[in-house]
Amino acid sequence: MTANGARDIEAVLFDFSGTLFRLEEHPSWFDGICGADGTPVDGAAAAELMRRMTAPVGETVEFDEQTRHAWRHRDLDPALHRRAYLHVLEQSGVTDPAQAESVYGRVIDADCWTPYPDTEAVLKLLAAESIRIGILSNIAFDIRPAFTDRNLHEYVDEFVLSFEVGQVKPNPEIFRHAVAALGVDPSVTLMVGDSAEADGAAREIGCSFALVDPVPTAERPDALLAALSAFGIR
Repeated sequence: MTANGARDIEAVLFDFSGTLFRLEEHPSWFDGICGADGTPVDGAAAAELMRRMTAPVGETVEFDEQTRHAWRHRDLDPALHRRAYLHVLEQSGVTDPAQAESVYGRVIDADCWTPYPDTEAVLKLLAAESIRIGILSNIAFDIRPAFTDRNLHEYVDEFVLSFEVGQVKPNPEIFRHAVAALGVDPSVTLMVGDSAEADGAAREIGCSFALVDPVPTAERPDALLAALSAFGIR
């Protein structure tokens, strides 16, 4: 037990989107992109568009049977992911196919994602304490470059990505896969994520859970460090 009574933690699993990194629009992404009524997509409209595409659970636009299937299974298959997100863009007013493809290209470009201010610090802290680190994400593209290009990959022991393992959160099997890959017991594993529904399901197999808010990176300077501190990791 740690000094504050929390269980000793031997491994930490982190969600990616809204937890370690956030997809934050850059004004240049929407240069020349307009909605169906010809209004430029910028400011609040761009922010709402990004919210719809990064919501971890639920449905953010109207779907028919085929597009709903694609949305619900988007993190298992890159082709379904593309179909689902292009539909979200179309339903959000980006009806020009070339413009929609341009925005979608940003979504799946790992280098377009912004790390939270304390992402590097928490990874270094855990590595220094010999606490194993896993990235557990519902995602349909390879996020490793986001870490490699910032020299953060050396701190990560395992990447468990839904489209590679064939399971998505909140299915308990993806958490079992992750702890097995790290070689630890769930009872000494902490899951950190921005969704109580998806990430919090780690508790079903015996992991601890810490919730962080997926607000813009500038508004969340140290939530990851605080989450670890609550479990005696400082």
